[in-house]
Amino acid sequence: MNWHEYVNATGKVPAWPYEINYGREHVIKTDVLIIGGGVAGIRAAISAKQHGATVAVADRGAAKYSGAGGAGVDHWHGAVLNPCSKITPRQYSDVAMYCDDGYCNGSMRYIVGKEGWDTLLELEKWGMQIRDVKDEFVGSIFRDDETKLMFAYDVDNKHCLRVWGNNIKRVAFAEAKRLGVDIYDRICIFSLLTEGGVQGARVCGALGVHDRTGEFYIFRCKAAVVATGGGSRIGGLAPELNAASAMGDLNLTGIGHTIGWKAGAQLVMMEQAGTYGGGFGYTPYSMGNSDNTYQGAPTVDYNGKPIAFATRYGKLLDDYRDVFRTSNPDTFVLGHGIGVSFLKPGSANDYEATHLDPKIGEKVRSGEFKMPLYNDFTDLSDLDRRAIYNLMLAHEGKCRVPIFETWNEAGFDPARDLLQCVITTPDTLYARPGWVGINAGPNNWFSPGSGGYLTDWRLQSTIPGLFVAGGRPIFGGGCHGESHTTGRYSGRQAAAFARANDFAEANPEQIKKEKDAAYTPVNNKGDIGWKELNYAIARVMADYCGHVKTEEVLNLGLKRLADMRESEGERTFVNNPHELARMVEDYSFFDLGQCYIEAAKARKASSNILRFTRIDYPEVDPEEWHKLIPLSLKDGEVVAGSLDCWFYKKGPYSEDLESNYVKYAELD
Repeated sequence: MNWHEYVNATGKVPAWPYEINYGREHVIKTDVLIIGGGVAGIRAAISAKQHGATVAVADRGAAKYSGAGGAGVDHWHGAVLNPCSKITPRQYSDVAMYCDDGYCNGSMRYIVGKEGWDTLLELEKWGMQIRDVKDEFVGSIFRDDETKLMFAYDVDNKHCLRVWGNNIKRVAFAEAKRLGVDIYDRICIFSLLTEGGVQGARVCGALGVHDRTGEFYIFRCKAAVVATGGGSRIGGLAPELNAASAMGDLNLTGIGHTIGWKAGAQLVMMEQAGTYGGGFGYTPYSMGNSDNTYQGAPTVDYNGKPIAFATRYGKLLDDYRDVFRTSNPDTFVLGHGIGVSFLKPGSANDYEATHLDPKIGEKVRSGEFKMPLYNDFTDLSDLDRRAIYNLMLAHEGKCRVPIFETWNEAGFDPARDLLQCVITTPDTLYARPGWVGINAGPNNWFSPGSGGYLTDWRLQSTIPGLFVAGGRPIFGGGCHGESHTTGRYSGRQAAAFARANDFAEANPEQIKKEKDAAYTPVNNKGDIGWKELNYAIARVMADYCGHVKTEEVLNLGLKRLADMRESEGERTFVNNPHELARMVEDYSFFDLGQCYIEAAKARKASSNILRFTRIDYPEVDPEEWHKLIPLSLKDGEVVAGSLDCWFYKKGPYSEDLESNYVKYAELD
C-alpha cells in the first residue's frame, strides 16, 4: 500500500513512522570522516580504508544510491592512460585550462589524467562492465577490437570511454561495505569543527542531524573529505517539477561549500554564474538532441528534411565517422560534461565536439527548416542506433527507469519512432543544453557556477586536514568519472594525514552553540516552513545576485539576507525530523548567499568566461582582473585575496606537472 492508497483507505495522514529523539547525541570517532556519500565520497572512503584508516561516511541520503552520479553513467572522461589513448595527462590538463582561459583547476585535471584509468579498472574488478565483453558492437567505429573498449566523442584519440554504468554506485557501495566502512545515512552535516573553534584552524570533526529521528551527531576525526554536491536549491525551489535541476536533485544545497566557508576555508570562483534553469528543464534526455549521450543522433525537421552535422568551423559533414572527430586535425575533442565552458574565443572550434549545422537558426527563420525538430534514429545502422539507445541512454544517470524503461514499456522503438526536440527560439536551437531548460527560467536568475574550495596538489583545502573531492566542491570541477578519481585521490591523502596526526580538540562552546541553533525551529511556535523560507532566500538571490549586479544592488542583497535571518529566520517551525533537516539547510543558505554575494562584490570587472556581469564595471575580462579571488572568513570578517590562475605550476610548485604529482600524490 502506498501513501495515497493509505490516505484513501483510512481518511488519515500516516503518522511519522520513526521514533523521534530531538537532541539525543551520538559521538562517532574515526580517523577519516567523509562528508557526502555520492560517488566521490564512497570512492574516498574506499581509498582511505585501503590505506589503513578507520572511515566513517555521513551521507545526506542513502549512500547505496545517492548523489548526482548515483543513478548511473554512460561516459568516463579522463581515462587518458588507457592502452588506446593518444592523449597525455599534461595535454588533458593544459587544454582544459586553455578552454576556460585559466578559470579551471589544472592540478585536479592532471591528477584525473594520471589516475582516471586506474580508477575505472577498479570498478571493473568490482563488477561494473567497461568493455564490450558480449561482442554486441563488433564492427562499430567506436570499438577497439583488441581491448573491447568503446569510445565516445573522438574515435581517433580514444580518451573518453563509453561504459555500462547503470550499477556503478551499487558496486562501489558494495566494496565500501566489504571493506568495513561505517556509513551513516540520512545525516545532514551543517558545521565543521576546527581545533579550538578557530576559523581556518585544523579540522577535527563535524556536526549533523538525522532526518528521520532528529538525533544529533558529533563526528570527531583526524582528517575529513568534503564530497558534497552543488548549490542549485539556493537559486530556486521547484519540488513539484520532477525534472528538478535535470542532472541534480533537491539535496543540492551547497552545504559542503557552506561549512567550509563558515570554518574559514578559502573559496574561489564563487562569482561565476551557472547556466541551468533550476526545475524548469526537462527530465534528462527525454527530449531529442544531438550531443552528449545523444552525440551523433541524426536530426530532421518537421517535414523530415535532414539537418547535417558540421565541424566547429561550419563545414557540413557527410561521413558519420567525422561526427566523432575533431574539427582541427592538430587537436582532440575534450568532450562535454566535465565543467569546461569553452568560452575562451576559438577554444570551442578546436576542442569541442561537432554539432549540428550552426546556421539552423537562420534556416528556420528563412523557412528552409520547419520546427519542431526530431531525432531520427531510423537513419542509423543497427550498431550505431544501439550504441546510443541501448548503451548510452540506458546507462546515463537518471535515465534508466524514467526514460529508457518507461519508453520501452510504452512501446517506443528507435528503429521506427522519432523523438521530438525542444521547442525554443531559433537563436537557441544551436545551444547544447536545450533539454535542461534553456530559455525556461526567469529573466533574472541566480544559478551557481563552478566555484568551490581552493585546493593544492594534495586536493587539500586551506584548512589543514580538510580534503576535497567531487565535481562541485573542487573549484572548476567536472564530471562523474572525475568525481570517482578525485575521491580516490583525496581518500588516500586524508589517510596519510590521519597517520601523521592525532585527534585535535574541538571547542565545546562551538558544539553547544551550533546545536542550539539547529534545534531552534523545533521549539519555535512560528509560522514559516522550510519551503517558504527557501523560496524567500532564492528570491533574494535572484533579485540581488542575478544577472543585474551593481555595488548598491549587492549590498542590498547582503542586507536583505541579514534582515531575513533575524526576522523570518526566527519565525520558523518544523513538524518532523525531515523538515528539521530541510530547515537546517535553509539556515545554511544565509551563509552561502553571503559568500556568493561577497564574491560578486570582490570582482570589479565583468567576465564572459565567468558569465559574470557588473553593470558598474562593464569592461569585459580586463587583464588586471584575469585572476582567481580567494575569499574566506577570518574572525567573522570577509577577506578577499588575489591568485594567479596558473598558481598550481608556479612557486612553490614546479612548472613540470609530473614533478608536482610525484611529490604530492602519496603514491604507494
